[in-house]
Amino acid sequence: MSSNYERWLTREREFSAFATGPLLDFWRTREEAQFLGVDNVPIRYVRYCSAKHNKVILVSTGRIESYVKYAEVAYDLFHRGFDVFIMDHRGQGRSGRVLKNSSCGHVERFDDYVADLGTFYQLEIAPRRYAKKFALAHSMGGAILSLFLARTSGRFDAAALCAPMIGIPLPLPLWISRKILNWVEKYPRRRNSYALGTGQWNPAPFGVNRVTHSRARYRRNVRFYADGPDLRVGGPTYHWVRESIHAGEQILLEAKNISTPLLLLQADDERVVDNRAQFAFCQAMSAAGHPCEGNQPLLIEGTRHEILFERDPMRTKALDTIMRFFARYT
Repeated sequence: MSSNYERWLTREREFSAFATGPLLDFWRTREEAQFLGVDNVPIRYVRYCSAKHNKVILVSTGRIESYVKYAEVAYDLFHRGFDVFIMDHRGQGRSGRVLKNSSCGHVERFDDYVADLGTFYQLEIAPRRYAKKFALAHSMGGAILSLFLARTSGRFDAAALCAPMIGIPLPLPLWISRKILNWVEKYPRRRNSYALGTGQWNPAPFGVNRVTHSRARYRRNVRFYADGPDLRVGGPTYHWVRESIHAGEQILLEAKNISTPLLLLQADDERVVDNRAQFAFCQAMSAAGHPCEGNQPLLIEGTRHEILFERDPMRTKALDTIMRFFARYT
């Protein structure tokens, strides 16, 4: 095992020193920029590049997340020899908001996320002529990347999905949820308001959080939002939920079109997305004759939803698996 991996296994022991030392120095080397996405919404992104690198990883983040949160992930990928590009999806992070209430998680059309990703690829990845191009996505970012891969070909040499949002748990049976969402859709003020049971951003205490076992990483990520009000996004709108349900169904329908080698990592203690949909996704790819790695999701034991922000042993296993998978295509 290389020294990089050994450091991954022991980082939490001195996480504060790492975050305020090497990681902060790395963060200062970033280049930030923006482009106009669908409907002229400003899309912010960050890049970490070196003249020594001939490989790239595009990172597609999850709902409410920002590239600010992904500095540690970028650090580790960069020091494995990759340029790293991370985009803030519309309506979150440092990108433009779609509603006046900037705290509402909202999108008019889920396909707008996919179109923005395509623009980002054409703007930053395609012109640079990398020898190898890879994609890494988490949660909602996995849903976006899946649709992008299904509708294009040859863009990436391989891709990895971490706990992708192919399906979302609903408080009511799907048929009842559809009736409610379709009814709400008729009333713009309501469709663009927080979905039932959600509201403004409000961080849960670490002891009851549903996304990670890593106290150090959870507290650091919460501080980003506490210190940066412009980054905060609360619950999703009714319309976002409706669009996301439809997107999950489209992913399963279009999975047969994905020919890019694909690795899907699944969280063991998952409470944010529906793991059953991930199995259905892999089955659809297999039925089409181009199965995902291992023919099914690869379970990372003990993990919660944010696999890339878990405790060192679990996070290292996930990153090691991703790096080994990508290495087969370099």
